[in-house]
Amino acid sequence: MTTDAGPGPTLTTGEVDSELHDRLTEELGAFHVAPTGESRRGALAVKVTDGTGALIGGLAGWTWGRLCEIELLWVREDSREDGWENKILRAAEEEARRRGCERVTVSSFVHQTPAFYRRHGYAASARVPGPRGAAGDGTLVKSLTEQGL
Repeated sequence: MTTDAGPGPTLTTGEVDSELHDRLTEELGAFHVAPTGESRRGALAVKVTDGTGALIGGLAGWTWGRLCEIELLWVREDSREDGWENKILRAAEEEARRRGCERVTVSSFVHQTPAFYRRHGYAASARVPGPRGAAGDGTLVKSLTEQGL
């Protein structure tokens, strides 16, 4: 952690600060209401557990106005052949539609799952080079209105 403490403001860098994250989310949400007229922002979660309550997989993201963003999607290794990735993604898309979203975005390292998202109707919209020796990061987008649902 780096701290610049002297008289006046203090600048600190370091690890994740959930209180800061929540405050920034709140402040930026309020800032964006004026130009967009949209104030409907909400967390989005899909969770799958087994009979013992252990996590099989899940998805975390958010919706805001007519946009949904998937931040995390994971299924434990011993359950990946059971189709949970597909079921979780479809459940998130359906919830996004229910909330009035017209499109979904997701960011994925190219060595991870872009083919998975393409199979579900997502198209590449941007690509950023990755760290040295690693694959880049791609953003994919899917329209929820073109499927006629």
